[in-house]
Amino acid sequence: MSKIIVITSGKGGVGKTTVTANLGSALTQLGRKVALLDADFGLRNLDLLLGLENRIVYTAIEVISGECRLEQALVKDKRQPGLVLLPAAQSRNKESITAEQIKEVVNQLAQTFDYIFIDCPAGIEMGFRNAIAPAQEAIIVTTPEVSAVRDADRVIGLLEANGVKNIRLIINRIKPEMVQMNEMMSVEDVLEILAINLIGIVPDDTRVIVSSNKGEPLVLGHPTSLPAMAFNNIARRLEGEKVPLIDLMASQENFLSRIRRFFKG
Repeated sequence: MSKIIVITSGKGGVGKTTVTANLGSALTQLGRKVALLDADFGLRNLDLLLGLENRIVYTAIEVISGECRLEQALVKDKRQPGLVLLPAAQSRNKESITAEQIKEVVNQLAQTFDYIFIDCPAGIEMGFRNAIAPAQEAIIVTTPEVSAVRDADRVIGLLEANGVKNIRLIINRIKPEMVQMNEMMSVEDVLEILAINLIGIVPDDTRVIVSSNKGEPLVLGHPTSLPAMAFNNIARRLEGEKVPLIDLMASQENFLSRIRRFFKG
C-alpha cells in the first residue's frame, strides 16, 4: 500500500522542496521505492535540488495530455536507483491542470512506489487544491516565524476540510542560539499554535544552501551533518520507528562549552 503524502506550507520559501528532496532520498536509502511529484506547475525547482534538470525530456503535462507514457516522463536518479522524479512543466500555469488529472497520475504511481511525495506550490489557490487532492497524509513545513506559522495554521484547516486528517509538522531552519536569546519562536511556541503532531525539527545550516546549489540532497552530500541526521530520523519515523528528536539545545550548549574551553586554553 503506497503512502501518498503532500508536503505543503502555505507560505513560500520555508523549505518544502528541500524537505521533499531529502526525505525522498532518505527513504530510498532505507530500501523504499519513492516517486517525487513536482506539483508547482510554472515554477519548477525540485529537479534543480536533485541535480536532474538536464535529464528531463517529458513532464507531467505530457503524461496528462497522453503525449507520452508515465514511464517515459519519470526521471531516474543514477545515484539512487529507487528514486524517480515526475517534473512539472515550466511552460504551463497551475490553472491548466485539474485535481482529477493529478489524482489519475498519482494512482498510476501508487501501483509501483512505496511513497509518493507531492511537492505543493506556495499559496492556497488552484495549485494547492490540485496538489492536496490525491493526498492521504500531509506534512506541514514551517519556519519558526510568525507569518509562516500563521499560514501553516490556515493550511491545516484547509487540509482537514478536504478530508486529509493525518497531518504532521516539520519545523525547519530553527536556530537554537536565537531561541535561547528569545529572538526566535521555540518548538513549544510553534506547537502551542498549530497543535498537530511533530515529526521532525531541522536546524538551520549553510550546507543546505550549498547542497541545493550543487543539486545534491544533503543526506547524500553531508550525511553526518545535523540536518541530514534530522531528515534521516524523519524518514525512520515515517516508517513507524520510534526515534527521539535531536536535542538541538544540548548541541548548541556543547558547541558553546567547546568554544569556552578553547579560549580558556
